[in-house]
Amino acid sequence: MENRKLLVTGGAGFIGANFVHYWLENNPQDTVVVVDALTYAGNRDNLAPIENNANFEFVHGDICDTNLVEKLLSEKSLNTIVHFAAESHVDRSITGPDAFIETNIIGTYSLLKAAKKVWIDLPKDKGLSPLPHRFHHVSTDEVYGTLEKDDPAFTEETAYAPNSPYSASKAASDHLVRAYHHTYGLEVTTSNCSNNYGPYHFPEKLIPLIITNILHDKPLPIYGDGQQIRDWLYVEDHARGIELVLNKGLIGENYNIGGHNEWANIDIVKVVCKLMNEQFESNPDLKTQYPAAVKAANGSSEELITFVQDRAGHDRRYAIDATKTNNELGYEPLESFETGINKTISWYLNQKPWWTSLI
Repeated sequence: MENRKLLVTGGAGFIGANFVHYWLENNPQDTVVVVDALTYAGNRDNLAPIENNANFEFVHGDICDTNLVEKLLSEKSLNTIVHFAAESHVDRSITGPDAFIETNIIGTYSLLKAAKKVWIDLPKDKGLSPLPHRFHHVSTDEVYGTLEKDDPAFTEETAYAPNSPYSASKAASDHLVRAYHHTYGLEVTTSNCSNNYGPYHFPEKLIPLIITNILHDKPLPIYGDGQQIRDWLYVEDHARGIELVLNKGLIGENYNIGGHNEWANIDIVKVVCKLMNEQFESNPDLKTQYPAAVKAANGSSEELITFVQDRAGHDRRYAIDATKTNNELGYEPLESFETGINKTISWYLNQKPWWTSLI
């Protein structure tokens, strides 16, 4: 589709904002409208570098407001939805699942209704063909459940087996998207990604939590034995993967987007500790900028590691097999974990005003 006009939901969040930056940089002729409710994880500061871009617009709104979405799609002639908006923190879903049901299920349903009405129903009422469109739904590897250490990685054919209120709500939204394609002909694609990391990551998530806690000389909490394994994907590689799905993906198909990069949580934490120690050793100015980072300044960040009671129903391992996306779309992550994690740490060290406002 040429001259895409995108509605990006949740575009002020971590992955959504990185996608918007990536898209406007690589597709400067396109229009991007972000709609975001600006809940705790949505942050207008994430979009500050592009606020003056003539092809960008921000709308403060809720995806559950179907009338608002219909209005945006119609009045701005938008032809593509990239749906990031979601509650995504597993711990929060365990203690307060209501928000996850509302945003992830009801919100996705609201978007699907609006898209169907504007792109299919209204033209049909006028005797016209559906408008050219695409509804891309961003999901997670957590819908597939958990793996044992030696199990093969998740493929697009893996049966869904969600184990938390978060993953169950995302699984439900995936099924709704599929149903709107098969029942109504809505032109959809879905991608299931592994754990993202990189700039603008909200500090409650593992990697930014470890970085910011080291800078405050606070304990680094590790659930259980720390041997939970995740596949880690640099966020810009995720954005690149979604671009490939939009440009080359087949309607109605699912595509896994992964980093080929499995790590146990405890090993991730130890790597970050080591790199933080090295940063303080090589850059003496950091000791002045972050006077509370006593352990890092002494090269002993690992001493902050603290094991805590494991999360209820904690999945042991996630692993993405992105063979289909690689073979059909030419997807391959460009960042190694070494380059990606160094970029991430550097970003946080240089963006103190951004993250100190959030903790």
